[in-house]
Amino acid sequence: MLDLRLIIGAIFIIFGTLLVIFGYASPTTTEIGANAINLNITWGSVMGLFGIVMCMLAKIKPDSSN
Repeated sequence: MLDLRLIIGAIFIIFGTLLVIFGYASPTTTEIGANAINLNITWGSVMGLFGIVMCMLAKIKPDSSN
C-alpha cells in the first residue's frame, strides 16, 4: 500500500518547484522593512523542503501495518 506521506511530499515538491520557477520568471518583490523579498521563491523553497522531509519520513520510517 502506498504511504500517504509520499504522496503529500511529492505534491509539495511539485508545487514548491512551480513557485520557485514562477518567482524567478516574474521578479515581483514585496518590501518588508528595508528588504525586498520575492515571496514566491521563499515559500516555494519552504514547500519544497517540507516535501523532501515528508518523502524522507515515508522512506525512513515506513508504515508497519500490513
